[in-house]
Formats: sequence, structure tokens, C-alpha cells
Amino acid sequence: MAEDRWKALQERPFQVRTAEEFNALALELFHLHAASNPVYRAFLKGLGRAPASVNTVEAIPHLPVTAFRNHTVLLEGLEPKVTFTSSGTTAERTSSHHVPWPELYTRSFLTSFRAAYGDPAGWRIIALLPAYLERPGSSLVYMAEALVKATGDPLSGMYLYQYAEVAELLRRSEAEGRKTLLLGVTFALLDLAEQHPQPLRNTVIMETGGMKGRRPELVREDLHRILKDAFDVAHIHSEYGMTELLSQAWSKGEGIYRCPPWMRVTTRDPNDPFAPLPTSRTGGIDIIDLCNIASCPFLSTQDLGRVHADGSFEVLGRFDHSDLRGCNLLMEA
Repeated sequence: MAEDRWKALQERPFQVRTAEEFNALALELFHLHAASNPVYRAFLKGLGRAPASVNTVEAIPHLPVTAFRNHTVLLEGLEPKVTFTSSGTTAERTSSHHVPWPELYTRSFLTSFRAAYGDPAGWRIIALLPAYLERPGSSLVYMAEALVKATGDPLSGMYLYQYAEVAELLRRSEAEGRKTLLLGVTFALLDLAEQHPQPLRNTVIMETGGMKGRRPELVREDLHRILKDAFDVAHIHSEYGMTELLSQAWSKGEGIYRCPPWMRVTTRDPNDPFAPLPTSRTGGIDIIDLCNIASCPFLSTQDLGRVHADGSFEVLGRFDHSDLRGCNLLMEA
């Protein structure tokens, strides 16, 4: 595909306004990947699914995200400029997302952030991201660094374990009445809450990234209650993203996430990875991310969740790996 056609295709996700436009682009990308993505093509072959038989978005098979651990998931003829890698224990193989157009990722998260929270220039952003900052290739760090830069605030920044420094910066921001976003990996926010509780009136607390083995896992309600009590805030916000995606969903409280127009979440039957569920039923989360033009827009995740009638969704936990293992065997066929 000529360079100008790639550039035109990268514009398309941001032009999606209606369900019809979403569906049309999703089907176009399906046929592109069925023809030109070796991993996805092998996946369809293993399923015995002829691309010509897929005429609706609901019929598009979703590739397991675990494919990114063992394969280079990328359209033929493209070369990555950036490779994002997932975190993980030494016992597990991590995912690699090869990205030929990092500027597309930047546009995706800046556009969706602005839609949810306004111009980053209106914020002071404090990114408390130990674990992520301690390894190369984190897409979360890539995003946070760009958001920090976009604030133009000299006190915005990236922090490891400097809890006392972060607490003092929050006190200063509160005294100044500065609108502040504290974006933190979950275990670090809990550390900060225990060591430096303080009331925050001008600060949004946004958790992401989980415990990373540093603390016992908590259900969302308990986690948010601890943070609300420590910082005397009404809501805890959240960011939902992953190494294998180029788009984020944002939650402004109660664990309810909303997608940008070019991203859609559905759920699948826990006992049948190819059986979609109706809204309000708990199942494995499937995602269409139309910004994943180069890798794969159609992904089955290892998260459990529930989708609401308005398209918002909740994440309720992690999925049993057995259904995804079965899908992975199809790619080896």
C-alpha cells in the first residue's frame, strides 16, 4: 500500500461518528488483515473461517491478545518504529506490540483524553509510575510522558518512589488551587495513601496498572474506598489500556469506562470464545480498536467484564486462560 494510502487510513478512525461508520471501517480493516496479516490469516484458517463469509462486525473473529507473546502481529510490508512491551513475572513470556506509526498512538490518547478531560494544558499532571518506569518499552509511560509534556507545567512530571516529594507537590497544588491529575499505578497510590493521607479538593486521582505483585489484589470497591478515605475525594478515576492496544478508555468513577468513538467493547461467553453475550452479562472482554490498523484491531482479552446498554463497561477481574489457549492452538495449525 502506498504511503499516502497509509496516511489516509490513519485518519479514518478519527472520522468515525456513527455506528454505521464504525462498522464500515471495521469490516474494511477485517478484510485488510485477513489478506495481509500473516498471524490473523493463520488464525482464520485455523478456525476454518473464509473471509468472504464475514459480512457483519458481529461475525469478525477476535484474535487472542496472547498471540502478541509468541508472534509478530503486523501487516506485511510494515516495519516498527517503536515496540511496546508488557510487564510480567520472570516466569511468563511478555507481549510485544510492534508499532510503525507511534504518532497514531499519540493522536489516539491525546484525542480521547481531551474529549474526557479537556486540554492537558489546563492540568498539572503527576505520574506516579514505579514498576513501569523501571523497565523499557511501556506504552503507559510513553503516554504519561506525552501528557506531562502537553501540560506545559514545569511542576508536572514522572515519579518513582518519591512519595514524600509527590505528597508535598500535591499540597502545593492544593494551596495554589491548581487543577491536578495524579495518575498512579495502583500499588503506589496505596503506598501514598498510607504514608501521606491528605484532603484533595483540586486533584483527580486516576489509578491504573494494578498491583504488579507488590500487594494483594483488591476488589475495585475496596480499593476505591481506601483511596477515597485517605484523600477525602468523592470519586476515583481509572484508565483502561493495554500493551496490545493503541486506544484508552477512561472512567470518571465507580469503575464505569467509556470508549472513544473508534473503540468498542463487547463480551463473549466464558464457555465459548466465539459466542457473543448480550449487554449486562458478565463475560470475557473483546475489543475492536480501529487505531490498531497495523497490528490487529480485533482482540480477545484476558479480562472479565460487563457491557452496559450505552456502550460503557466495567472490568470485573481476570479470565481463566483455558479459552484463549484453545484459540492460540488454532494459529499453530
